[in-house]
This record gives sequence, structure tokens and C-alpha cells, in this order.
Amino acid sequence: MKLRFSINYNTAWGESLHVVIDYLGKDGMVKSHNMRMSTGDGRLWMLETVAVESRSHPVASFRYRYQVEDDDGHVLRSEWDLVPRILEFDAMRDYIIPDEWREIPLQYHLYTKACITANLGRPDDTVQPLRLPIYRRTILFRVSAPQLKPGQVLALCGNHPAIGGWNVSRYLKMQYAGMMEWMLSVNVMGIMVPVEYKYVIVDEKTGELIAWEEGGNRSANGIEVSDGQVLVLDGGIIRVREDIWRVAGVVVPVFSLRSSQSYGVGDFGDLRRMVDWAVATGMKVIQTLPLNDTTLTHGWRDSCPYTAISIYALHPHYVDLEAAGRLRSTDDMMTFNRRRRELNAIGYSDYEAVWRVKSEYLRQLYVEQGLCVVGSADYKDFVEKNVRWLMPYAVFCLLRDRYSTAVFSEWGEYSVYDEKKVKACCDEHKNEITYIYYIQYLLHKQLKEVGDYARAHGVVLKGDIPIGIRRDSVEAWVQPEYFNLDFQTGAPPDNFSYNGQNWLLPTYNWDVMMKDGCRWWRDRLAHMEQYFGAFRIDHALGFFRIWEIPQNAVHGLLGHFYPALPLTGSEIEYFGLKFRKELFTRPFINDRVISKLFGIHADYVRDNFLISKAYGMYELKSECDTQRKVRLLFEGKRDENSLWIRDGLYRLISNVLFVEDPRQNEMYHPRIGAYNDLVFDALNAEDKDAFMRLYNNYFYQRHDMFWGERAAVKLQMLLRGTRMLPCAEDLGMLPQCVGHVLDSLRVLTLEIQSMPKQNGYEFAHLEANPYRSVATISTHDMPPLRLWWEENPEHAQRYYVTMLQKEGHAPEHLPAHIAEEIIARHLYCPSMMCLLSLQDWLAMDSELRSKDIRSERINIPSDNDNRWKYRMHITIEELLKADKYNQKIKTMIKRSKR
Repeated sequence: MKLRFSINYNTAWGESLHVVIDYLGKDGMVKSHNMRMSTGDGRLWMLETVAVESRSHPVASFRYRYQVEDDDGHVLRSEWDLVPRILEFDAMRDYIIPDEWREIPLQYHLYTKACITANLGRPDDTVQPLRLPIYRRTILFRVSAPQLKPGQVLALCGNHPAIGGWNVSRYLKMQYAGMMEWMLSVNVMGIMVPVEYKYVIVDEKTGELIAWEEGGNRSANGIEVSDGQVLVLDGGIIRVREDIWRVAGVVVPVFSLRSSQSYGVGDFGDLRRMVDWAVATGMKVIQTLPLNDTTLTHGWRDSCPYTAISIYALHPHYVDLEAAGRLRSTDDMMTFNRRRRELNAIGYSDYEAVWRVKSEYLRQLYVEQGLCVVGSADYKDFVEKNVRWLMPYAVFCLLRDRYSTAVFSEWGEYSVYDEKKVKACCDEHKNEITYIYYIQYLLHKQLKEVGDYARAHGVVLKGDIPIGIRRDSVEAWVQPEYFNLDFQTGAPPDNFSYNGQNWLLPTYNWDVMMKDGCRWWRDRLAHMEQYFGAFRIDHALGFFRIWEIPQNAVHGLLGHFYPALPLTGSEIEYFGLKFRKELFTRPFINDRVISKLFGIHADYVRDNFLISKAYGMYELKSECDTQRKVRLLFEGKRDENSLWIRDGLYRLISNVLFVEDPRQNEMYHPRIGAYNDLVFDALNAEDKDAFMRLYNNYFYQRHDMFWGERAAVKLQMLLRGTRMLPCAEDLGMLPQCVGHVLDSLRVLTLEIQSMPKQNGYEFAHLEANPYRSVATISTHDMPPLRLWWEENPEHAQRYYVTMLQKEGHAPEHLPAHIAEEIIARHLYCPSMMCLLSLQDWLAMDSELRSKDIRSERINIPSDNDNRWKYRMHITIEELLKADKYNQKIKTMIKRSKR
């Protein structure tokens, strides 16, 4: 069997085109071959190869894809292969395969589980090699048709009588191959080329031809089919206009859900009830916050869902105890029901109290029912499929509690992960390890059931992937090579945080991750796909560049972008600024700076924290020359004077013009926001101009192409193979390349009217939202609509006049009818998804919405002591009974054609 590939693709110098062929054996084995193609002009690439099967491993089918590599074998670009090119293997035939490079289609969303779920009736399947009749001379037609509606099938009609003779009643029906792929084999013995044809849509029941595809006729020009040959014509996507797919949904953390059955915190049973409310209101999407286990100390600081200890394990808080099982003792059940009512009576989610009650219940349930559950075939299957992450997670939890810390460097012989020691620990503590497995099994089973229930009702669950992982996490313990544990990540200063944000998370070692094709990320997405049809990429800018902060810093001001192109001293001087390393990279401290920062405490600071130098300058003493040292010095001191001095020292340490690059000697980054600091004031006018020229070039021009190229490769690798719909959280300081890269990969952007992406605007125009986007009013890091309105009266007034086009003074408190108008405007915008927080949906009903608007805020990013405790003030059962309100939402969604 010969395979003859040909494809037109323009390459650059040093690039080569490869075809990767996977031979799929009847025994399930896969043999992969990466073969370089040849070219004479750098455009037309060809390959002829002989496919041979062995008697011991007979081949059933083969699939293939194209990719571009450099001279070192690094993959630069891969074609879109979510829908694989797969053909039945026939050793007696030769295949001629003229192809075109597959870019990610504009209709990509139609292939995702999100769209398939929301459009009930469409199959959710995989591509299978069809056993089609093969003739002496055969043309194999293949085309993708994601635009088809339920009850429609695909057919082919062409210029020769053997393929219909353009007669609308003599078309040839095609066979469905899975994932919107259709195939047909035709005997072309006696047919003269060129063959011209088109694909047509046919009613499955009546056989009536509904529509021809648009555009000119397709043809098989210039290719002769000889005896024993199969010509494979891949038609790409059928040229038919698809219906615009637009949906509405709700964003709510699972911990915020409330029902009469929950134990002081939302659980997976409540999430299932939320699906019922989505169905009642016509919503198609429920977006959650991350659901992974965050347990470090068992205290309230573990309440932040973005600091998981495992990217796979689910949080034990979310176990639905009702579904998990009842205790044998009636008295015990009465006691727990009383405690449940007490927890549910609290207006917020009390993290520690919830876990005390839930853990007691689960421990007792495990004693009573554990043996029965762990002996089941379903449990054993779960453990077998997930043991790769389940075992290290369980041992991590065991050691965390044994040593009373999650800092694994303090775990003695277990400080460095050793698989043999971990297995031995599992054997030694089998009962406790099995209990942890048991909890994860309950969580997996319950969330999987919710996902299946939602899909059956046409509702999409949308998950959330945090940008980082904790340095005290299972992943950092097991696979430290994937992370830069000597650094921490955060966000540069913005309107919400003057000093920037420090998330205390390590950055990714992308050089290592890219070597195995981002397997870590792809495994993570594959695991999530069990439950979700779409996902949010938290801080998507992190894939372009992350804000990397030194380990000794507390604030984000001393960070720099990574990866980046730092400046040499000569490059700095090219902009007209004479580079003086000592002056520009060390804290600039003189008497004027000290007086400005410390006021009445200036003399105290000079005497206790500074060393006098020549020319009226000072430097910090060694015991307080980093922000981390300062924090330790003032730990436990909460009086006003101590905080004033502490914060002044923080500012003093960051009072530099440039930050040295930690990886490259004699390379420097301009310190972000330095023009707002006292060191900038010390420059003369000429140096200020030079620094600003350098600054603007560095932050807004220098890196755009560099970041875009690298992000495109990373995102393409990690998104390959997932059928979840990707949605980016692309807020913040956006390089120009971000929009182009996300659009080329068909990733939805996030559009918030009060955070426009165009410079110079206070509010964005909703009608300008791109179709491939998610429209929302507020996120979990922002005040909900009503709170924003009250906290920002000046902004609210301008919004009232300019965006809502109303006259007079804006009301002090947001009325329900104006909230309804704002929501309606968002529903009518072009965005593919309109997902609003539950608080904002409730804002348009004066009876249902909470009287305490401040309790509705979920997170304050600048507050490291924020408790993630927001909980619905009414139950889901009460929400389901609000027929008038639910009907209003349903009508609004229907009229906006979502």
C-alpha cells in the first residue's frame, strides 16, 4: 500500500513540512511515523511512502496530520486536527491524497461540547473509520458539515450521471463518520475527469433536497485515477451559512449556592438544582469558579478557590451529603440535620465550621459504608484510571496533616518526591489513603452526574482554570521541573491596585513544558472535559507574558514581565539616558525622600533602618533591605505608626528606575510605574524625557511580536485535542498581539463595558463587542452592578448619561428597572455568550435581590485577607418558585435570540 501526499503550503527559510502518520492496529496498538516531505519551490510539498503491516500487528486504519518544524525538529505550527483525518487501511490499494492545510475553522465553536450540548439533538461522538466500498478505481469524498441541523443529512450531486448528473432527485447520500464528518466512495471506472460536484443538504425523513452549498462547483481537476488507486478528496467544511449561535447564562461560585439541603456551603447537589433554574429561565450556561481542593491549613485562608493544592482533586466541601448516603442512626441524622440548619441560617459560608460538620459526617459514613463502596467495580475503575494523580494527592494530604504544614521542604525524608516512598506510605497508611480516595470518588461521581444531567437538559457547565498553582501543592512536589519555584507571580499595578498584586504562585518553566508538547496542560484539560463543555482561562495574558516577582518582594512593583527582552546598558543609553547602574538599580534614598515618605517618623527611620552614605545619600541596613525582611520585622504590629513605617519602607525599597534581570547578567527592565515615584522626580528634565521614551518603547512596542509568536505556539499546543469551548479572561494591560492571537485560535475574549480595551474610553459600546466573546457586567474580582453604582457615583452618572442616554441625575441607588435595562442591553449585544453573575441577574427584581449589597461582593483583589464567603441570600428552591421573575428572564433571553 502506497500513500502519496501532496499539499500547498508556503514555508520560510529553515522550515520544513512533515506529515505525522499514526497506524492504528486491530489490537489497539498505535505506531506513529513523523516523515519529512520534499519540495522544489518551498510551496508544493510531496511525500510518497509505503505503508506496511505486520502479521503480528495488523493495521485497521490510519490517521494523519501536517506540521511545520525547524531544522532542530521543534514543532513551529500544527494544523487543526480536533477532527482527525482518518481512513480505513486497505493493503491492496494505493491512496492519492491531495490536501490543503487545515486552519482552525471560523465555525470552530460548532465542534465544541458547549455548542453540541446547547443544541439538543446534535451527536456528541468521535470520528470512526468507515468501511466504505472500494472499487477498481475509487474517489473517496470527505467533508465536514457542522452547520447541519437535527434531521438533516448530507449528499453529493455532480456533473456525471454516476453522481447525479445535477439532477436534484438523483443525489448520492453520504455516510456519517462522526464529529460532523461525512464520507462517500464512488466508482469512477469509465468516468472522464474533470469531475465537478457540490454537496447538498437533504431532509433525512422525506429525502427532499433542502439546499445546495454556496460558491462555485468543486472539481477533481488534473488527477487521473488508475487501477487500484483511491483518490481522497477532503473538502474541508461545507460552504453553507450556519445559524448564529448565541446563549445566555449565569456565573456563580459553587460555594455560594444555597438550598434547604446544603450544609452551610453550596455543593454538587445544589449545582444540579441550579441546572433546573437555568432550564426554567432559558439559560444555557452555568459558569463556576475553580472547584479544586485548596486545603492547606483547614482554616479560612483556604477559602480562595484560585490557590488549589491539586489541579485534579476536587474540594471535599462540595460533597453532597444527601447523595453520599444516610447514616444508620436516626439520632445521628437528627443531630446532623440540626447542625445543617444552624449552618444554613448563617448569611455567609463559614469555611471552618462547614468543614468540621462535613468531615465528621463523612468519617462516620465511611466507617458505615466505606467497605461496600470501595469494593464496587465503579470505585475500582475510578482508582485505576486516576491513580497517577490520586496517589500523590492522597499522600500529600496525609503528610500535610502529619507535619502540620503543606510546605513539603519541611517533610524530612518526603521533602523530595520519591514514587517508591510514596507507594510505601500508601501501604503503611492504607485505611487513611483509602478514605481520601473514597472522598474523591464521591466528588467525581457527583460532579459527573451533574454534568450528564446538565447536558441532558441542554445546559453547559463552564469551568475555570486558574493561571497558577501553589508552590505548596501536589504538582510542585511531584513535578518541580515544570515551575520556577524561585519566583512568584502576580499582576502589575492597575486602577484597582497601586502596588500591583502578588499571588505568591510560582511561574511556569515553559522551556520544559514545551519539550513534551505541553502534556501537563493537555492532561489537565482532558480531566476537566469529563465535567465541562466550556472553560475560562484565568488571566490569559499569562500565556503571553506573566508578571514575575522576586521571592524577596511583597508587592508587585519590583516585578518584570517573563518572558521578556531586557535592555543592555548601551540600549538604555541609545534612548538618551546615561546609564548609572548603582544609582538606577538600588533604592534612591536622600533626606527629601525620607521626609516625604515618613513625615514625623523621618528621624526614627534614619536612626533605625538606614546607613548614611556620601553626598547626602542613604542605604538600607541589611536586616531590612528587602520587602520580605521588612514584613517579618513588623509582623504582628498593627498600630498606625508601625504600619506607616512598614509601608514607607516597602516604598523605599521599590524606589528604583530599573530592575535587574535575574537570568541574564547586565540586562535590565524599567521598573513599572517608576514615573510615579520619587526616584523619577530626582531626574532632570532631559533624563525624564529619555526615560519615558525608553519606558513607552519597552512596555508598548518592544515585545508585541515576541509575545504573540510564543503565546500562539503555547496555546495551540495545550488546546489541541480538547472539545471544550475556550474562553479567555483577557483583562488588564493588553499588548496589541493578544486580540489577534486569541482570534486566530478561536478563543472567546471577555468584554466588560466598564473596562474598555480601547484607550481613551471610559466605557465600551456593547454593539462593538466581537461575536467571538463573552459579555458580562462584573466578575468575581469586581463589585457587582449595584455596589459599583453606589461606590462610583461619578462613573455611574456618566454611564447614566452617555451609555443609557438618560437626562438628569442618576439615582443614588440603582433601581430594578434600570438594572433590567442594563441587562437587556447586554443580552442584545453581538457576543456569542452573555454570562452575568447571579447578583446582577437578581438586581433587576426589587423583591428578590439582597437588601445588603455589600455582602454580595466575592473578592477584593488588593486585600490579601479577603474571605471568599459570599452565599446566596435565598435558596434555589425559592428561586425556582419565583415564576414571574423567571418568566421575565426567559422572555428577555428569547427576544434577544439567545
